[in-house]
Amino acid sequence: MSNESRQTITLASGDELSFIKAGDGPTLVMLPGWSQSAEGWRRQIDDLSADYTVYALDLRGHGESSNASGGYRIARLATDLQEFLQELGLDNVTLMGHSMGCSVIWAYLDHYGSGRIDRLILVDQAPMVTGKPGWSDEDKVTYGCLFPDTAALEGFVTAVAASDTVDAHKELIRGMFTSGISEEELESIAVENLKMPRQAAADLLWDHSLLDWRDIIQGIDLPTLVVGSEASIFSADSQRWIAEQNPNATVVIFGADDGGSHFMFYENADRFNGHVRGFLETSA
Repeated sequence: MSNESRQTITLASGDELSFIKAGDGPTLVMLPGWSQSAEGWRRQIDDLSADYTVYALDLRGHGESSNASGGYRIARLATDLQEFLQELGLDNVTLMGHSMGCSVIWAYLDHYGSGRIDRLILVDQAPMVTGKPGWSDEDKVTYGCLFPDTAALEGFVTAVAASDTVDAHKELIRGMFTSGISEEELESIAVENLKMPRQAAADLLWDHSLLDWRDIIQGIDLPTLVVGSEASIFSADSQRWIAEQNPNATVVIFGADDGGSHFMFYENADRFNGHVRGFLETSA
C-alpha cells in the first residue's frame, strides 16, 4: 500500500462519491459489484498500488458514498463514473469492474465512448443476468443467466429487500463464494454490504438484472482481460463468449478448486493479481 487516502467528490446531483486512492503510476480505476464497496478490492489495492495509481470507488449509495437523490440505475452509475473521470482529469485509464461494475463500464462506453479508456478488466459479469422469453436453456448458459426468467428474479429481489440483518445477508451471498470462505470473512463482507439500504439494493438489482449488454460487448475492441470461474454464479461459458467477441481480449477461468467463485479476486488474490499485472504489462 502506498500513499493511501480516502477522498470524495461532489456529483452534479449533490451526492458525494467516496473513493480510495493509493499508489503512483498508470491509472487503474476499480468498480465494485452490486452492494459491494471499495474495501472489497482491498487485496488488489494493497498489491497493485505498488506500481499503479489505484482508484477504488464506492458507487452511489454503497460503502461511504452518500445518496439522497435516488438514481439506483446502471445508467446513473455510468454518469457518476463519467463525472468522476472528468473531475479528476483522468485519461489513459484502465477500468476494472467486478460483476455489476462491468455493467457500469458497458453503460459508460455506450453513453460516453472510450476516449478516456485504454484497457478493460472485466471480472465475472454475465452479458444478461435474466433469461429472455423464448431463450433456450443453451442460450441461458451461453449468456450467463443467473435467473431463468423474471419470476425468478422477482423472488430474489424480494429476498434482498428483506435481508436486512447480517445473518440473513450472509445466507443470501454464501453461494457466491466457495466453501473455503470463513464465517468471519463472510460476516465482514455482509456488514460492508449492509451499508447500502436494502430497498435501494433491491431496486438497483432489478434494473441491473434486466439489461442486455450483448450489442455493446460485440462493439468493444479495447485490450481486455476477462476473468471468470468454474464455480461462479455466472457460467464460465458466458465469460468465454465475452472474450470471443473482441479480437483484443484474453480470458482466464479459475477452477473450482482454485478459489474459483464469483469472488475469485478475493479468494485467490495472489493468482488474480498476477493475471492483472501480466495483462497490464503486456498490453501497455
